[in-house]
Amino acid sequence: MKKIFIIIILLNLSAISCQDDFLTIVPETSLSSATFFKTEADFQQAVNGAYVPLRNIVNDRAWLLGEMHSDNTYYARNILFGATEQQEDIADFAIPSDGGVTTNTHVLNQYRLDYQIIARTNQILSAIDEVEFDAESKNNLKGQALFLRGYAYFELVRYFGQAPLHLSPVTEREEAALPLSTEEELYAQIISDVEEATRLLPPKSQQGDGRATSGAAKTLLANVYIVQQKWAEAEALLKEVVNSGEYELMPEYADAFSTSTGNKNNQESVFEVQFKEGPDGLNGDFLYRFMPRPITQEELVTITGTSNPQPLNGEGNNIPTPDIIAAYEEGDKRKEASIGYIQISGSFWKDGVYPYIKKYAEPHALHNNHGMNWPIYRYSEVLLFLAEALHEQGKSGEAADYLNQVRSRAGLAPASGDLREAIYQERRVELAFENKRWFDLVRTGRAIEVITAYGNRIKANPQDYYYPEEAEPRSNAFSNISLYYALPADEADLSPHF
Repeated sequence: MKKIFIIIILLNLSAISCQDDFLTIVPETSLSSATFFKTEADFQQAVNGAYVPLRNIVNDRAWLLGEMHSDNTYYARNILFGATEQQEDIADFAIPSDGGVTTNTHVLNQYRLDYQIIARTNQILSAIDEVEFDAESKNNLKGQALFLRGYAYFELVRYFGQAPLHLSPVTEREEAALPLSTEEELYAQIISDVEEATRLLPPKSQQGDGRATSGAAKTLLANVYIVQQKWAEAEALLKEVVNSGEYELMPEYADAFSTSTGNKNNQESVFEVQFKEGPDGLNGDFLYRFMPRPITQEELVTITGTSNPQPLNGEGNNIPTPDIIAAYEEGDKRKEASIGYIQISGSFWKDGVYPYIKKYAEPHALHNNHGMNWPIYRYSEVLLFLAEALHEQGKSGEAADYLNQVRSRAGLAPASGDLREAIYQERRVELAFENKRWFDLVRTGRAIEVITAYGNRIKANPQDYYYPEEAEPRSNAFSNISLYYALPADEADLSPHF
């Protein structure tokens, strides 16, 4: 922890500017928090900086820890390239741990990125009430900082179940390492932060693009309550979002997601992470990380449309499993919008025709540089959350109405049969490849059963899961199915508390 909270928090402050209504980062300065926080513009820059780690989280980490760590996606073995063990361990539920800690680098990086957000927002929240400027603007900036800190702790508690609870900037080495707080303590702080954010933040129609809003904060808080099975509290918040008039479903499912240069923060977007293609360092490259490999430039360009396509080698990641493909009902328009197919001439797997995640596959100008935003919350999830909260309170008729709004957009008839299972199923296909599946399995108590059965299917029929002929899963595959990730060993080396 010393490395994070001394180096990142105490010594440096990322100076951020907002250009063309986009959250952008400019070079670091050596200003301290004591000399920097003097004006409204200073706090605006600091809040912008608190959003920045979200890009690395969703571009590099969240799909590994939340989607490949489920039965929705897997990796595509390239036997010439060899193993990428750190990623495979996540997908195979085989992360080595000892004494509650792990050396997995992806777990470490996720942990540190969340604490970057927490460090930056702690600096803001510790100083903002001491500086006089416009009250409305102050409330907005403070609300954004509280939302981001609450979101970062929500990620940590869902990944690890426990974490140090830092609520103020670190000023001495002794403050850098705190004891682990319990799940209950973390959730209490998350609720405190996000409840206040719901009161301070403006609605979407009065907020800048890409920034947290009252609707986003209410959705996040409802998500917390749903995890805690506080159904009535979740219902009240979600109905406020629905009745706000700020959101509606896009007419077509495929239009809910941004292109590389447009359709961003649209009417269905509740909160999304901002990317921008180009030379400014604000771009994403997650589409390339999701490609089956090895793929030639001629094959890749049919998906990306770039002017300078280049071949990709290595091992493919986040490939849709046969399980998620089979989960779509006949006639579900989301299937074609979400999953495409590409034939890879250099593949060793069957005929080399792989599925890939199509919902983010938008044409862009240059190889490995695109601007599609990443959805954190969409209005369709608000409707599905509300359906679940209502059903769990015995209000099944009202719940079905909200569920069927989502199904109708997908071209499907009203749900029938077990409504709880229908809601779970709808969440799986509606939110496929948005890093929701693992969290859903855990909070609904199905993770161990579902993943055990999934692992057995892979081990029994590896060629159905992108293994070349005669290749098979490693001997440790699906040997460590647990609800939480172990804490990062590098951080344990810096703390006496874990």
